[in-house]
Amino acid sequence: MIRYTGSYPLFLRCVVASYIFSTKMTRQRLRHYGSLLFLSINHLGRTFPGDICSEENQIVSSYAAKLGSEVEQDYTNHQFLGPEGNVDVELIDKSTNTYSLRFPTAGWYLWSATGLGFVVRDAVTVTIAFGSWSQHLALDLQHHEQWLAAGPLFAVTAEPEEAVAEIHLPHFISLQGEVDVSWFLVAHFKDEGMVLGQPSRVEPFYAVLDNPSFSLMGILLRIARGTRLSIPITSNTLLYFHPHPEDIKFHLYLVPSDALLTKMIDDEEERFCGVRLQTSPPVEPLTFGAHYIVSNSAHLEIIPTELKLSYRSPGEIQPFSKFYAGQMKEPIQLEITEKRHEILVWKTVVKPVDTQLGAAPSPPAFSGAAFVRENHRQLQARIGDLKGVLDDLQDNEVLSENEKELVEQAKTRQSKTDALLSMVEKKGDRALELLFRSLSERDPYLVSYLRQQSL
Repeated sequence: MIRYTGSYPLFLRCVVASYIFSTKMTRQRLRHYGSLLFLSINHLGRTFPGDICSEENQIVSSYAAKLGSEVEQDYTNHQFLGPEGNVDVELIDKSTNTYSLRFPTAGWYLWSATGLGFVVRDAVTVTIAFGSWSQHLALDLQHHEQWLAAGPLFAVTAEPEEAVAEIHLPHFISLQGEVDVSWFLVAHFKDEGMVLGQPSRVEPFYAVLDNPSFSLMGILLRIARGTRLSIPITSNTLLYFHPHPEDIKFHLYLVPSDALLTKMIDDEEERFCGVRLQTSPPVEPLTFGAHYIVSNSAHLEIIPTELKLSYRSPGEIQPFSKFYAGQMKEPIQLEITEKRHEILVWKTVVKPVDTQLGAAPSPPAFSGAAFVRENHRQLQARIGDLKGVLDDLQDNEVLSENEKELVEQAKTRQSKTDALLSMVEKKGDRALELLFRSLSERDPYLVSYLRQQSL
């Protein structure tokens, strides 16, 4: 464990947002997730088969049984998903954005709006507030020490503390490429300063703290001095239009895939009548700190044309590109290109009908099959537990032994995933629904992340 006792505030200060959360709550329907497997792990995040203790085994078995029914439930941003349904989150202090809730039973709980998760052994009361890295860790010190804030800060307390078995802290670092999980650190901000420790393990989208202590905490990435690496991160493109009869305005953000950050931007845009358009995020990880050029097919003036992919804590002012499209009678194609290598990393098309408020019909009921089709490219790039998914599909008679072997014989991970997706899509909706169920059980954070993009 590393302690840093520099000039940090000696008390926990949470972000006072410049606005009050909007009362209009976005709703979605999200399928339950499956069971968890507890493993023994070392500090580098590699997993080793281990004995499952009887208490945790009971938590997992009970949770899996309750989730096996595949019942879909309504979900709002102020609810945790849990083993017995949704758990409401109560805002107890608007000035500090502090929330409280009680997990009624053992199991795993996920707040999809923030990416924060808990595994609890018993009923427990939790309070959560949000912090800002810039208030606790100076930018010049981050640069000097080669620290990279890799996710939001949470001030968490629990009563009783021993009821919490794990905390899952969200991060946006892509584990593809040359990223070493030993670079991940958990920063705890306490009275004596910042205390750094290793997470128990690191997964895509989150890092796990076993039997955690409670404080203001978040994930840092520490890169060895002299290392010249491009840090890949998962990212979001957020596109908003501001309706006007004569001159429609657009705002485009390029930000790390931080669910809390997205929620804050949504709320800020809504204050000024901005409406988010549904767009897919970049398929491949982007480079933290790189510069990206925004362009459009209509030769409209964009200010600024260049965005730097950086991280500012939720509640801080976020940079964006702005352009006006007049009455918009023709479609506009938007593109983002990596500046240094001139590589196209994202594009979308906005049609006039997309900006006609009230013109679109009510969205259809959620379909797992439609989810898989719409996110084919994202899933191809990001499915983690491919072996487990293949086993599930074979057990459910979606794939034969020969078809499973064909997928496994592909040379690269992405080609294996592409072969699987193409094979299942040809088998129809039932096969796709079973694939979605397997993904929800084995990679719930990925499913949650992709569903957040469709809000």
